[in-house]
Amino acid sequence: MNLSEVVPEAITSVMPYDGQEAAASALLTSLAGFGLPGPNRATGRDGARAMWSGRGQVLVVGKAVEATLARHAALTDQSDAWAVFSLQGQGVEDVLARLTPLDLNRGVFKRGHAARSLLGHMSAVFLRTGENAFEIMVFRSMARTAVHELETAMKAVAARAALP
Repeated sequence: MNLSEVVPEAITSVMPYDGQEAAASALLTSLAGFGLPGPNRATGRDGARAMWSGRGQVLVVGKAVEATLARHAALTDQSDAWAVFSLQGQGVEDVLARLTPLDLNRGVFKRGHAARSLLGHMSAVFLRTGENAFEIMVFRSMARTAVHELETAMKAVAARAALP
């Protein structure tokens, strides 16, 4: 397994104004090539995507959001607020099962699914990016703790797999 930091160009919170969801999504699509996702989903591609992060809130990760979107949504630069990690490899669900109550089984939590939950005792956003791959976002102030928790869980899963 591999745990690495992802450093996106930008992270912006997009919160559409009441009744402006469709207009905000259409404008974002014309500006960025992807619209606002539904609950527990993500749109876009590696490097630039929109991720559901709570009721009425989407995080646009990897691409700066043009100010014209502010006609339809409140925009807040969150680039310095979040740390983003990529966890890849065989057994990622086993590692994350030790740290989050989410059911991340491939049959339930498929590529493009996103959810906000706990990673240990920290608030986090989880996104499945591939069959054996996740991006995990935590508040930057908790980054060192998140790395420690993930590494500890990775070692425990590896030790268990090494048992005869």
